[in-house]
Amino acid sequence: MSLRLPRFRRFSLRLLTLLLGLLFAALATTYLLVSRANQSNALAHSEQNLELGARIFDEATRQRVEFLARSASVLSGDYAIRQVLLAEHPDARTLGSSLQSYTGRVGAPVIALFDSDQQLLANSDIAMDNENRGPFAYLIQLATRDGLPQASGFAYLNRELHVLVVVPLYAPYPEIAAWFGLAFPLDHAFAQQIKNTTRLDATFVSTQDVARPRVLASTLPAREAGLVAQAVRDNHRAQNRLGILELSGERYVTLFKSQEMLGDEPVAVVLQRPLSAELAQARELENFILLISLAALAIATVAALWIARGVSQPVRVLAAHTRLVAAGDYTQQLDLRREDELGQLAAAFNQMTLGLAERDRVRDLLGKVVSPEIAAQLLRSEVRLGGEEREVTVLFSDLRDFTALSEKLPPAEVLALLNRYLDRMSAVIERHGGVIDKFIGDAIMALFGAPMASPDAAGQALAAARGMAAALAELNRELVAEGRPALAIGVGINTARVVAGNMGSKTRLNYTVIGDGVNLAARLEALTKETVYQTQVITSEATVRAARNAGPVRALGNVTVKGKTEAVAIFAVEA
Repeated sequence: MSLRLPRFRRFSLRLLTLLLGLLFAALATTYLLVSRANQSNALAHSEQNLELGARIFDEATRQRVEFLARSASVLSGDYAIRQVLLAEHPDARTLGSSLQSYTGRVGAPVIALFDSDQQLLANSDIAMDNENRGPFAYLIQLATRDGLPQASGFAYLNRELHVLVVVPLYAPYPEIAAWFGLAFPLDHAFAQQIKNTTRLDATFVSTQDVARPRVLASTLPAREAGLVAQAVRDNHRAQNRLGILELSGERYVTLFKSQEMLGDEPVAVVLQRPLSAELAQARELENFILLISLAALAIATVAALWIARGVSQPVRVLAAHTRLVAAGDYTQQLDLRREDELGQLAAAFNQMTLGLAERDRVRDLLGKVVSPEIAAQLLRSEVRLGGEEREVTVLFSDLRDFTALSEKLPPAEVLALLNRYLDRMSAVIERHGGVIDKFIGDAIMALFGAPMASPDAAGQALAAARGMAAALAELNRELVAEGRPALAIGVGINTARVVAGNMGSKTRLNYTVIGDGVNLAARLEALTKETVYQTQVITSEATVRAARNAGPVRALGNVTVKGKTEAVAIFAVEA
Protein backbone atom coordinates (compact mmCIF):
# COMPACT_ATOMS: atom_id res chain seq x y z
CA MET A 1 0.00 0.00 0.00
CA SER A 2 2.86 2.38 0.82
CA LEU A 3 4.17 1.99 -2.73
CA ARG A 4 1.03 3.69 -4.06
CA LEU A 5 1.38 6.74 -1.88
CA PRO A 6 2.79 9.92 -3.42
CA ARG A 7 6.46 10.48 -2.68
CA PHE A 8 5.54 13.48 -0.55
CA ARG A 9 3.35 11.39 1.71
CA ARG A 10 5.94 8.62 1.96
CA PHE A 11 8.58 11.14 3.04
CA SER A 12 6.14 12.77 5.47
CA LEU A 13 5.39 9.43 7.04
CA ARG A 14 9.06 8.63 7.43
CA LEU A 15 9.72 12.04 8.99
CA LEU A 16 6.69 11.68 11.23
CA THR A 17 7.83 8.23 12.33
CA LEU A 18 11.29 9.57 13.14
CA LEU A 19 10.02 12.52 15.17
CA LEU A 20 7.44 10.47 17.02
CA GLY A 21 10.02 7.77 17.65
CA LEU A 22 12.41 10.30 19.17
CA LEU A 23 9.66 11.83 21.27
CA PHE A 24 8.43 8.42 22.37
CA ALA A 25 11.99 7.43 23.32
CA ALA A 26 12.41 10.63 25.34
CA LEU A 27 9.06 10.21 27.11
CA ALA A 28 9.64 6.51 27.73
CA THR A 29 13.09 7.24 29.10
CA THR A 30 11.66 9.89 31.40
CA TYR A 31 8.93 7.53 32.55
CA LEU A 32 11.41 4.74 33.20
CA LEU A 33 13.78 7.05 35.05
CA VAL A 34 10.94 8.36 37.23
CA SER A 35 9.69 4.81 37.83
CA ARG A 36 13.17 3.62 38.72
CA ALA A 37 13.70 6.59 41.03
CA ASN A 38 10.34 5.96 42.70
CA GLN A 39 11.17 2.31 43.23
CA SER A 40 14.61 3.14 44.55
CA ASN A 41 13.12 5.69 46.95
CA ALA A 42 10.44 3.22 48.00
CA LEU A 43 13.08 0.58 48.71
CA ALA A 44 15.20 3.04 50.67
CA HIS A 45 12.17 4.23 52.66
CA SER A 46 11.05 0.65 53.33
CA GLU A 47 14.53 -0.29 54.52
CA GLN A 48 14.54 2.69 56.87
CA ASN A 49 11.13 1.65 58.21
CA LEU A 50 12.36 -1.92 58.72
CA GLU A 51 15.47 -0.78 60.57
CA LEU A 52 13.27 1.49 62.69
CA GLY A 53 10.89 -1.43 63.27
CA ALA A 54 13.80 -3.59 64.46
CA ARG A 55 14.74 -0.89 66.97
CA ILE A 56 11.12 -0.62 68.08
CA PHE A 57 11.03 -4.42 68.59
CA ASP A 58 14.16 -4.23 70.74
CA GLU A 59 12.74 -1.28 72.66
CA ALA A 60 9.39 -3.01 73.20
CA THR A 61 11.04 -6.13 74.60
CA ARG A 62 13.35 -3.98 76.76
CA GLN A 63 10.38 -2.09 78.19
CA ARG A 64 8.61 -5.38 78.79
CA VAL A 65 11.65 -6.67 80.70
CA GLU A 66 11.77 -3.49 82.82
CA PHE A 67 8.05 -3.78 83.53
CA LEU A 68 8.42 -7.41 84.56
CA ALA A 69 11.39 -6.53 86.76
CA ARG A 70 9.39 -3.80 88.52
CA SER A 71 6.50 -6.21 88.94
CA ALA A 72 8.84 -8.81 90.42
CA SER A 73 10.15 -6.19 92.83
CA VAL A 74 6.58 -5.47 93.90
CA LEU A 75 6.03 -9.19 94.42
CA SER A 76 9.20 -9.51 96.47
CA GLY A 77 7.82 -6.90 98.86
CA ASP A 78 4.37 -8.52 99.20
CA TYR A 79 3.81 -9.32 102.87
CA ALA A 80 1.53 -12.31 102.36
CA ILE A 81 3.94 -14.03 99.96
CA ARG A 82 6.90 -13.35 102.24
CA GLN A 83 5.08 -14.84 105.23
CA VAL A 84 4.18 -18.01 103.37
CA LEU A 85 7.63 -18.27 101.77
CA LEU A 86 9.56 -17.68 104.99
CA ALA A 87 7.47 -20.16 106.94
CA GLU A 88 9.21 -23.33 108.13
CA HIS A 89 7.21 -25.46 105.68
CA PRO A 90 5.91 -23.20 102.88
CA ASP A 91 2.76 -24.47 101.20
CA ALA A 92 3.23 -24.71 97.39
CA ARG A 93 -0.51 -24.56 96.72
CA THR A 94 -0.87 -21.38 98.75
CA LEU A 95 2.12 -19.82 97.00
CA GLY A 96 0.72 -20.85 93.59
CA SER A 97 -2.67 -19.34 94.41
CA SER A 98 -1.00 -16.09 95.47
CA LEU A 99 1.07 -15.98 92.30
CA GLN A 100 -2.03 -16.56 90.13
CA SER A 101 -3.70 -13.59 91.74
CA TYR A 102 -0.80 -11.41 90.55
CA THR A 103 -0.68 -12.49 86.89
CA GLY A 104 -3.40 -10.12 85.79
CA ARG A 105 -2.09 -7.25 87.92
CA VAL A 106 1.49 -7.41 86.59
CA GLY A 107 0.60 -8.44 83.04
CA ALA A 108 2.75 -11.59 83.18
CA PRO A 109 0.90 -14.87 82.46
CA VAL A 110 3.76 -16.86 83.96
CA ILE A 111 5.09 -16.14 87.46
CA ALA A 112 7.32 -18.74 89.11
CA LEU A 113 9.03 -18.87 92.48
CA PHE A 114 12.38 -20.66 92.99
CA ASP A 115 14.34 -21.32 96.14
CA SER A 116 17.96 -20.35 96.57
CA ASP A 117 18.96 -23.72 95.04
CA GLN A 118 16.99 -22.84 91.88
CA GLN A 119 14.32 -25.47 92.60
CA LEU A 120 10.76 -24.63 91.57
CA LEU A 121 8.61 -23.90 94.61
CA ALA A 122 5.43 -22.69 92.91
CA ASN A 123 4.14 -21.18 89.70
CA SER A 124 1.05 -19.47 88.36
CA ASP A 125 0.78 -21.68 85.24
CA ILE A 126 -0.21 -25.25 86.06
CA ALA A 127 0.85 -26.22 82.52
CA MET A 128 4.46 -25.25 83.25
CA ASP A 129 6.27 -28.28 84.63
CA ASN A 130 9.70 -28.62 86.13
CA GLU A 131 11.23 -29.10 82.66
CA ASN A 132 10.67 -25.39 81.97
CA ARG A 133 12.77 -24.31 84.93
CA GLY A 134 16.00 -24.54 82.86
CA PRO A 135 15.92 -20.99 81.38
CA PHE A 136 15.01 -19.50 84.78
CA ALA A 137 17.79 -21.50 86.45
CA TYR A 138 20.26 -20.22 83.84
CA LEU A 139 19.23 -16.60 84.52
CA ILE A 140 19.48 -17.15 88.31
CA GLN A 141 22.99 -18.53 87.89
CA LEU A 142 23.92 -15.56 85.70
CA ALA A 143 22.59 -13.01 88.21
CA THR A 144 24.24 -14.82 91.14
CA ARG A 145 27.61 -15.11 89.41
CA ASP A 146 27.75 -11.48 88.32
CA GLY A 147 25.99 -10.02 91.37
CA LEU A 148 23.20 -8.54 89.23
CA PRO A 149 19.94 -7.21 90.68
CA GLN A 150 18.12 -8.95 87.84
CA ALA A 151 18.73 -10.99 84.68
CA SER A 152 16.65 -11.39 81.53
CA GLY A 153 16.61 -13.19 78.18
CA PHE A 154 14.56 -15.02 75.55
CA ALA A 155 13.61 -18.69 75.92
CA TYR A 156 10.99 -21.32 75.09
CA LEU A 157 8.34 -22.21 77.69
CA ASN A 158 6.07 -25.05 76.59
CA ARG A 159 7.55 -24.59 73.06
CA GLU A 160 6.36 -20.96 72.92
CA LEU A 161 8.60 -17.91 72.75
CA HIS A 162 8.82 -15.84 75.95
CA VAL A 163 10.91 -13.05 77.37
CA LEU A 164 12.04 -13.94 80.90
CA VAL A 165 13.30 -11.96 83.92
CA VAL A 166 14.40 -13.11 87.39
CA VAL A 167 14.60 -10.91 90.51
CA PRO A 168 15.90 -11.99 93.95
CA LEU A 169 13.81 -11.91 97.13
CA TYR A 170 15.99 -10.79 100.05
CA ALA A 171 15.33 -11.92 103.61
CA PRO A 172 16.92 -9.70 104.67
CA TYR A 173 19.32 -8.00 102.25
CA PRO A 174 21.81 -9.19 101.11
CA GLU A 175 20.64 -12.73 101.92
CA ILE A 176 18.61 -14.19 99.03
CA ALA A 177 15.77 -16.33 100.22
CA ALA A 178 14.17 -17.00 96.84
CA TRP A 179 13.91 -15.87 93.23
CA PHE A 180 10.92 -14.57 91.35
CA GLY A 181 10.79 -15.55 87.67
CA LEU A 182 8.35 -13.78 85.33
CA ALA A 183 7.73 -14.58 81.65
CA PHE A 184 5.82 -12.72 78.97
CA PRO A 185 4.88 -14.52 75.73
CA LEU A 186 5.94 -13.08 72.37
CA ASP A 187 2.86 -14.45 70.64
CA HIS A 188 0.46 -13.33 67.92
CA ALA A 189 -0.84 -10.54 70.14
CA PHE A 190 2.66 -9.17 70.63
CA ALA A 191 3.35 -9.44 66.88
CA GLN A 192 0.12 -7.55 66.18
CA GLN A 193 1.19 -4.90 68.70
CA ILE A 194 4.45 -4.47 66.74
CA LYS A 195 2.45 -4.12 63.52
CA ASN A 196 0.09 -1.56 65.03
CA THR A 197 3.08 0.52 66.11
CA THR A 198 5.29 0.19 63.02
CA ARG A 199 2.84 -0.78 60.23
CA LEU A 200 5.18 -3.71 59.54
CA ASP A 201 4.24 -7.37 59.39
CA ALA A 202 6.13 -9.35 62.05
CA THR A 203 6.87 -13.08 62.07
CA PHE A 204 8.80 -15.01 64.72
CA VAL A 205 10.35 -18.27 63.46
CA SER A 206 12.03 -20.95 65.58
CA THR A 207 15.23 -22.45 64.13
CA GLN A 208 15.61 -25.25 66.67
CA ASP A 209 15.30 -27.60 63.70
CA VAL A 210 17.09 -25.83 60.85
CA ALA A 211 15.63 -28.18 58.26
CA ARG A 212 12.07 -27.53 59.48
CA PRO A 213 11.75 -24.04 60.96
CA ARG A 214 8.55 -23.44 62.96
CA VAL A 215 6.37 -20.30 62.91
CA LEU A 216 5.93 -19.12 66.49
CA ALA A 217 3.76 -16.07 65.79
CA SER A 218 2.94 -13.92 62.76
CA THR A 219 0.68 -11.14 61.55
CA LEU A 220 0.59 -12.79 58.12
CA PRO A 221 -1.87 -15.44 56.95
CA ALA A 222 -0.77 -19.01 57.59
CA ARG A 223 0.33 -19.69 53.97
CA GLU A 224 2.45 -16.56 53.74
CA ALA A 225 3.91 -17.20 57.20
CA GLY A 226 4.96 -20.66 56.00
CA LEU A 227 6.76 -19.10 53.02
CA VAL A 228 8.59 -16.80 55.42
CA ALA A 229 9.68 -19.86 57.43
CA GLN A 230 11.04 -21.42 54.23
CA ALA A 231 12.99 -18.23 53.53
CA VAL A 232 14.42 -18.39 57.06
CA ARG A 233 15.49 -21.98 56.38
CA ASP A 234 17.27 -20.90 53.17
CA ASN A 235 18.93 -17.96 54.92
CA HIS A 236 19.34 -19.29 58.44
CA ARG A 237 22.92 -18.02 58.65
CA ALA A 238 21.99 -14.48 57.59
CA GLN A 239 21.76 -11.94 60.38
CA ASN A 240 20.17 -8.51 60.00
CA ARG A 241 19.92 -9.04 56.24
CA LEU A 242 17.69 -6.90 54.00
CA GLY A 243 16.12 -8.30 50.87
CA ILE A 244 13.04 -8.73 48.69
CA LEU A 245 10.76 -11.68 49.37
CA GLU A 246 7.81 -12.58 47.13
CA LEU A 247 4.75 -13.95 48.92
CA SER A 248 1.70 -14.99 46.89
CA GLY A 249 2.52 -12.55 44.09
CA GLU A 250 3.27 -9.63 46.42
CA ARG A 251 6.83 -8.34 46.82
CA TYR A 252 7.82 -7.62 50.42
CA VAL A 253 10.85 -5.65 51.56
CA THR A 254 12.13 -7.97 54.30
CA LEU A 255 14.51 -7.68 57.25
CA PHE A 256 15.78 -10.92 58.82
CA LYS A 257 16.80 -10.18 62.43
CA SER A 258 18.46 -12.83 64.57
CA GLN A 259 17.41 -12.85 68.22
CA GLU A 260 19.70 -14.75 70.62
CA MET A 261 18.10 -17.35 72.93
CA LEU A 262 19.09 -18.83 76.30
CA GLY A 263 20.95 -22.05 75.46
CA ASP A 264 19.17 -22.57 72.15
CA GLU A 265 19.37 -21.68 68.47
CA PRO A 266 18.48 -18.02 67.74
CA VAL A 267 14.94 -17.05 66.81
CA ALA A 268 14.46 -15.29 63.47
CA VAL A 269 12.47 -12.08 63.80
CA VAL A 270 11.25 -11.23 60.29
CA LEU A 271 9.89 -7.72 59.68
CA GLN A 272 8.23 -6.98 56.32
CA ARG A 273 6.46 -4.26 54.39
CA PRO A 274 4.72 -4.68 51.01
CA LEU A 275 6.55 -2.75 48.31
CA SER A 276 3.21 -1.81 46.74
CA ALA A 277 2.28 0.12 49.87
CA GLU A 278 5.38 2.30 49.51
CA LEU A 279 4.81 2.73 45.78
CA ALA A 280 1.13 3.65 45.99
CA GLN A 281 1.63 7.44 45.82
CA ALA A 282 4.50 7.07 43.35
CA ARG A 283 2.22 5.07 41.01
CA GLU A 284 -0.21 7.98 40.95
CA LEU A 285 2.61 10.26 39.80
CA GLU A 286 3.68 7.74 37.15
CA ASN A 287 0.10 7.49 35.83
CA PHE A 288 -0.05 11.28 35.61
CA ILE A 289 3.23 11.35 33.67
CA LEU A 290 1.85 8.65 31.36
CA LEU A 291 -1.24 10.74 30.58
CA ILE A 292 0.92 13.80 29.92
CA SER A 293 3.13 11.71 27.64
CA LEU A 294 0.18 10.45 25.60
CA ALA A 295 -1.11 13.99 25.20
CA ALA A 296 2.35 15.16 24.12
CA LEU A 297 2.52 12.36 21.53
CA ALA A 298 -0.83 13.40 20.10
CA ILE A 299 0.24 17.05 19.84
CA ALA A 300 3.58 16.03 18.36
CA THR A 301 1.84 13.95 15.71
CA VAL A 302 -0.14 16.94 14.48
CA ALA A 303 2.92 19.21 14.61
CA ALA A 304 5.09 16.67 12.77
CA LEU A 305 2.54 16.38 9.93
CA TRP A 306 2.49 20.15 9.55
CA ILE A 307 6.28 20.45 9.56
CA ALA A 308 6.67 17.56 7.12
CA ARG A 309 4.45 19.31 4.58
CA GLY A 310 6.76 22.34 4.63
CA VAL A 311 10.12 20.60 4.39
CA SER A 312 9.59 17.48 2.28
CA GLN A 313 10.15 19.07 -1.12
CA PRO A 314 13.40 20.97 -0.40
CA VAL A 315 14.69 18.01 1.62
CA ARG A 316 14.14 15.71 -1.36
CA VAL A 317 16.08 18.14 -3.54
CA LEU A 318 18.89 18.31 -1.01
CA ALA A 319 18.97 14.52 -0.72
CA ALA A 320 19.20 14.12 -4.50
CA HIS A 321 22.03 16.68 -4.69
CA THR A 322 23.83 14.93 -1.82
CA ARG A 323 23.82 11.70 -3.80
CA LEU A 324 25.40 13.54 -6.75
CA VAL A 325 28.13 15.00 -4.55
CA ALA A 326 28.75 11.61 -2.93
CA ALA A 327 29.24 10.18 -6.42
CA GLY A 328 31.84 12.86 -7.16
CA ASP A 329 29.69 15.11 -9.36
CA TYR A 330 30.38 18.72 -8.33
CA THR A 331 28.96 20.34 -11.49
CA GLN A 332 25.33 20.62 -10.32
CA GLN A 333 24.06 23.57 -8.25
CA LEU A 334 21.00 23.75 -6.03
CA ASP A 335 18.27 26.23 -7.00
CA LEU A 336 16.09 26.74 -3.92
CA ARG A 337 14.66 30.23 -3.94
CA ARG A 338 13.73 30.41 -0.32
CA GLU A 339 14.51 32.97 2.37
CA ASP A 340 14.33 30.58 5.30
CA GLU A 341 16.94 28.30 6.82
CA LEU A 342 16.54 25.74 4.03
CA GLY A 343 17.42 28.43 1.49
CA GLN A 344 20.51 29.33 3.50
CA LEU A 345 21.39 25.64 3.70
CA ALA A 346 21.11 25.34 -0.09
CA ALA A 347 23.44 28.34 -0.58
CA ALA A 348 25.94 26.88 1.88
CA PHE A 349 25.68 23.53 0.12
CA ASN A 350 26.54 25.15 -3.21
CA GLN A 351 29.58 26.83 -1.67
CA MET A 352 30.65 23.52 -0.14
CA THR A 353 30.33 21.78 -3.51
CA LEU A 354 32.57 24.39 -5.15
CA GLY A 355 35.08 23.98 -2.31
CA LEU A 356 35.08 20.19 -2.67
CA ALA A 357 35.62 20.47 -6.41
CA GLU A 358 38.55 22.84 -5.90
CA ARG A 359 40.03 20.61 -3.18
CA ASP A 360 39.87 17.49 -5.33
CA ARG A 361 41.41 19.33 -8.26
CA VAL A 362 44.30 20.53 -6.08
CA ARG A 363 44.79 17.07 -4.57
CA ASP A 364 44.76 15.40 -7.96
CA LEU A 365 47.21 17.90 -9.37
CA LEU A 366 49.45 17.74 -6.30
CA GLY A 367 49.42 13.93 -6.37
CA LYS A 368 50.62 13.98 -9.95
CA VAL A 369 53.34 16.60 -9.43
CA VAL A 370 54.84 14.96 -6.31
CA SER A 371 54.62 11.54 -4.69
CA PRO A 372 51.38 10.80 -2.79
CA GLU A 373 53.33 10.52 0.49
CA ILE A 374 54.86 13.96 0.02
CA ALA A 375 51.48 15.38 -0.98
CA ALA A 376 49.93 13.91 2.19
CA GLN A 377 52.78 15.35 4.27
CA LEU A 378 52.24 18.79 2.78
CA LEU A 379 48.48 18.62 3.35
CA ARG A 380 48.84 17.43 6.95
CA SER A 381 51.48 19.89 8.13
CA GLU A 382 51.92 23.63 8.01
CA VAL A 383 53.64 24.55 4.74
CA ARG A 384 56.77 26.52 5.57
CA LEU A 385 60.43 26.57 4.70
CA GLY A 386 62.83 24.48 6.75
CA GLY A 387 63.30 20.89 7.70
CA GLU A 388 64.55 18.39 10.25
CA GLU A 389 67.64 16.24 10.51
CA ARG A 390 66.99 12.53 10.09
CA GLU A 391 68.59 9.35 8.74
CA VAL A 392 67.47 8.65 5.17
CA THR A 393 68.52 6.22 2.43
CA VAL A 394 68.84 8.02 -0.94
CA LEU A 395 68.68 6.19 -4.28
CA PHE A 396 69.84 7.77 -7.54
CA SER A 397 69.31 6.06 -10.92
CA ASP A 398 70.21 7.21 -14.42
CA LEU A 399 69.82 5.85 -17.95
CA ARG A 400 73.06 5.11 -19.74
CA ASP A 401 73.70 6.75 -23.19
CA PHE A 402 70.17 8.13 -23.29
CA THR A 403 71.40 11.36 -24.90
CA ALA A 404 72.79 9.44 -27.86
CA LEU A 405 69.57 7.47 -28.11
CA SER A 406 67.54 10.69 -28.11
CA GLU A 407 69.42 11.94 -31.16
CA LYS A 408 68.27 8.92 -33.19
CA LEU A 409 64.55 9.12 -32.32
CA PRO A 410 61.87 11.79 -32.87
CA PRO A 411 61.08 13.83 -29.73
CA ALA A 412 57.62 12.31 -29.34
CA GLU A 413 59.05 8.78 -29.36
CA VAL A 414 61.78 9.80 -26.93
CA LEU A 415 59.19 11.18 -24.52
CA ALA A 416 57.00 8.09 -24.86
CA LEU A 417 59.96 5.76 -24.24
CA LEU A 418 61.14 7.82 -21.26
CA ASN A 419 57.67 7.85 -19.70
CA ARG A 420 57.39 4.11 -20.24
CA TYR A 421 60.70 3.55 -18.46
CA LEU A 422 59.95 5.96 -15.61
CA ASP A 423 56.53 4.38 -15.04
CA ARG A 424 58.11 0.94 -14.57
CA MET A 425 60.84 2.21 -12.25
CA SER A 426 58.45 4.35 -10.18
CA ALA A 427 56.14 1.40 -9.61
CA VAL A 428 59.03 -0.73 -8.30
CA ILE A 429 60.30 2.04 -6.00
CA GLU A 430 56.88 2.74 -4.53
CA ARG A 431 56.18 -0.98 -4.10
CA HIS A 432 59.24 -1.23 -1.86
CA GLY A 433 58.26 1.76 0.29
CA GLY A 434 60.24 4.41 -1.54
CA VAL A 435 59.13 7.94 -2.38
CA ILE A 436 59.95 9.62 -5.69
CA ASP A 437 61.60 12.90 -4.77
CA LYS A 438 62.05 14.16 -8.33
CA PHE A 439 62.70 13.25 -11.95
CA ILE A 440 65.80 14.91 -13.37
CA GLY A 441 65.47 14.25 -17.08
CA ASP A 442 66.03 10.51 -17.35
CA ALA A 443 67.35 10.32 -13.76
CA ILE A 444 65.34 9.40 -10.66
CA MET A 445 65.97 10.53 -7.10
CA ALA A 446 64.09 8.40 -4.53
CA LEU A 447 63.92 8.54 -0.73
CA PHE A 448 63.51 5.73 1.80
CA GLY A 449 62.68 6.79 5.37
CA ALA A 450 61.31 10.22 4.44
CA PRO A 451 58.88 11.87 4.77
CA MET A 452 57.57 8.85 6.70
CA ALA A 453 60.09 7.03 8.91
CA SER A 454 60.74 3.36 8.19
CA PRO A 455 62.46 0.80 10.45
CA ASP A 456 64.38 -0.73 7.51
CA ALA A 457 64.76 2.03 4.95
CA ALA A 458 68.17 0.76 3.84
CA GLY A 459 66.90 -2.77 3.23
CA GLN A 460 63.93 -1.42 1.25
CA ALA A 461 66.26 0.65 -0.94
CA LEU A 462 68.47 -2.35 -1.73
CA ALA A 463 65.40 -4.46 -2.54
CA ALA A 464 64.08 -1.66 -4.76
CA ALA A 465 67.38 -1.54 -6.66
CA ARG A 466 67.21 -5.28 -7.36
CA GLY A 467 63.59 -4.86 -8.40
CA MET A 468 64.50 -2.03 -10.79
CA ALA A 469 67.13 -4.25 -12.45
CA ALA A 470 64.56 -7.03 -12.88
CA ALA A 471 61.91 -4.62 -14.23
CA LEU A 472 64.42 -3.14 -16.68
CA ALA A 473 65.29 -6.62 -17.93
CA GLU A 474 61.61 -7.29 -18.63
CA LEU A 475 61.22 -3.89 -20.34
CA ASN A 476 64.26 -4.57 -22.52
CA ARG A 477 62.75 -7.85 -23.68
CA GLU A 478 59.68 -5.93 -24.81
CA LEU A 479 61.78 -3.25 -26.52
CA VAL A 480 63.92 -5.78 -28.37
CA ALA A 481 60.76 -7.56 -29.55
CA GLU A 482 59.57 -4.19 -30.88
CA GLY A 483 62.85 -3.62 -32.70
CA ARG A 484 64.04 -0.93 -30.33
CA PRO A 485 67.41 -0.73 -28.57
CA ALA A 486 67.71 -2.03 -25.00
CA LEU A 487 68.25 0.38 -22.10
CA ALA A 488 70.86 0.33 -19.35
CA ILE A 489 70.82 2.03 -15.96
CA GLY A 490 73.13 2.85 -13.09
CA VAL A 491 71.97 3.01 -9.47
CA GLY A 492 73.73 4.53 -6.47
CA ILE A 493 72.53 4.10 -2.87
CA ASN A 494 73.72 5.74 0.35
CA THR A 495 72.41 6.01 3.92
CA ALA A 496 73.25 9.10 5.94
CA ARG A 497 71.83 11.80 8.20
CA VAL A 498 70.47 14.60 6.06
CA VAL A 499 68.11 17.55 6.37
CA ALA A 500 64.60 16.69 5.08
CA GLY A 501 61.99 19.37 4.56
CA ASN A 502 60.62 22.11 2.33
CA MET A 503 63.28 23.88 0.29
CA GLY A 504 62.93 26.82 -2.07
CA SER A 505 61.44 30.30 -1.78
CA LYS A 506 58.50 31.71 0.14
CA THR A 507 56.32 31.48 -2.98
CA ARG A 508 57.60 28.21 -4.43
CA LEU A 509 58.95 25.24 -2.50
CA ASN A 510 59.79 21.57 -2.89
CA TYR A 511 60.01 18.77 -0.35
CA THR A 512 63.46 17.15 -0.65
CA VAL A 513 66.57 16.18 1.28
CA ILE A 514 69.98 17.84 1.20
CA GLY A 515 73.36 16.99 2.66
CA ASP A 516 76.66 15.33 1.94
CA GLY A 517 75.00 11.92 2.04
CA VAL A 518 72.80 12.89 -0.93
CA ASN A 519 75.83 13.93 -2.96
CA LEU A 520 77.57 10.64 -2.14
CA ALA A 521 74.58 8.66 -3.51
CA ALA A 522 74.82 10.63 -6.78
CA ARG A 523 78.58 9.99 -6.97
CA LEU A 524 78.08 6.26 -6.42
CA GLU A 525 75.58 6.18 -9.27
CA ALA A 526 78.22 7.79 -11.52
CA LEU A 527 80.73 5.05 -10.54
CA THR A 528 78.52 2.42 -12.17
CA LYS A 529 79.77 3.74 -15.50
CA GLU A 530 83.23 2.38 -14.62
CA THR A 531 83.61 -0.99 -16.37
CA VAL A 532 86.08 -2.15 -13.75
CA TYR A 533 83.25 -2.62 -11.20
CA GLN A 534 81.08 -4.80 -13.49
CA THR A 535 77.81 -3.79 -11.79
CA GLN A 536 74.88 -1.46 -12.36
CA VAL A 537 74.10 -0.96 -8.63
CA ILE A 538 76.65 0.38 -6.14
CA THR A 539 75.91 1.05 -2.49
CA SER A 540 77.90 2.45 0.41
CA GLU A 541 79.03 0.53 3.47
CA ALA A 542 76.64 2.63 5.58
CA THR A 543 73.64 1.22 3.69
CA VAL A 544 74.87 -2.36 3.97
CA ARG A 545 75.35 -1.96 7.73
CA ALA A 546 71.96 -0.26 8.22
CA ALA A 547 69.99 -2.90 6.30
CA ARG A 548 68.45 -5.70 8.31
CA ASN A 549 69.02 -8.04 5.36
CA ALA A 550 71.33 -6.54 2.77
CA GLY A 551 71.18 -9.62 0.54
CA PRO A 552 74.07 -10.66 -1.71
CA VAL A 553 76.67 -7.89 -2.10
CA ARG A 554 80.25 -7.86 -3.44
CA ALA A 555 82.96 -5.70 -1.90
CA LEU A 556 84.53 -3.29 -4.39
CA GLY A 557 87.10 -1.82 -2.02
CA ASN A 558 87.54 1.79 -0.95
CA VAL A 559 87.19 4.73 -3.30
CA THR A 560 87.57 8.47 -2.99
CA VAL A 561 84.67 10.02 -4.88
CA LYS A 562 84.68 13.43 -6.41
CA GLY A 563 84.26 16.19 -3.83
CA LYS A 564 85.32 14.05 -0.81
CA THR A 565 88.72 13.68 0.78
CA GLU A 566 88.10 10.45 2.69
CA ALA A 567 87.82 7.08 0.98
CA VAL A 568 84.45 5.26 1.16
CA ALA A 569 83.96 1.48 1.19
CA ILE A 570 81.58 0.50 -1.60
CA PHE A 571 79.76 -2.69 -2.56
CA ALA A 572 78.13 -4.06 -5.70
CA VAL A 573 74.54 -5.17 -5.18
CA GLU A 574 74.06 -8.59 -6.75
CA ALA A 575 70.75 -9.96 -7.95
